Amino acid sequence: MGMSAKESPVRLSIGHVHLKVADLERATAFYQGALGLDVTQRYGTQAVFLSADGYHHHVGLNTWESRGGRPPAPGTTGLYHVALLYPTKADLARGIRRAAQFGVRLEGAADHGVSLAVYFSDPDGNGIELYWDRPAAEWPRDAAGQLAMTTDPLDLPALLALA
Repeated sequence: MGMSAKESPVRLSIGHVHLKVADLERATAFYQGALGLDVTQRYGTQAVFLSADGYHHHVGLNTWESRGGRPPAPGTTGLYHVALLYPTKADLARGIRRAAQFGVRLEGAADHGVSLAVYFSDPDGNGIELYWDRPAAEWPRDAAGQLAMTTDPLDLPALLALA
C-alpha cells in the first residue's frame, strides 16, 4: 500500500544517481569539467564516484552493463534527466558558466516560477538540469493555493551576470 501525503517523509532528498555510461573516462572528464565534481573513488576501470562537496558520491558512473553502448533510442523509457540543485542563484550562474566554458550546448532554459533551470545532455545522452529554487514563499500559486508552476523564458544574460 502507498503512503498518504500525511505519512510521507518530512525531509526527503535524493542522495545520489548512478548512471550507465559507454566510456568511463569520457564521462568522468565531463562530470569533472562541465559540472566541477571531484572524484571520490574509483573502482578499477569500471566505475567512478564523484561529489560536489566531499560527500561519498552524488554521481556514480559505471560501464558494468554499458561499455561501448549507445544511448537509449527515442521513444523508449528511462531516465529523463538528473537535476542538480544549487544553493544560490549566483552558484547556479557559476555552474552554467562552467558548463558553457567546457563546451556544453544548452538544450533549454526556463523560469518555472518555483525555480530557474537550464537543460543539456551528457556525452551518453543523459539529461542534465542545473537549477536554483526560489524561496517557497515566492512560489506561484493559484486561487486555491496550489502550486502554479510555469515554463517562462529565462533571462540567461541577467542570470550569467551574477557569475
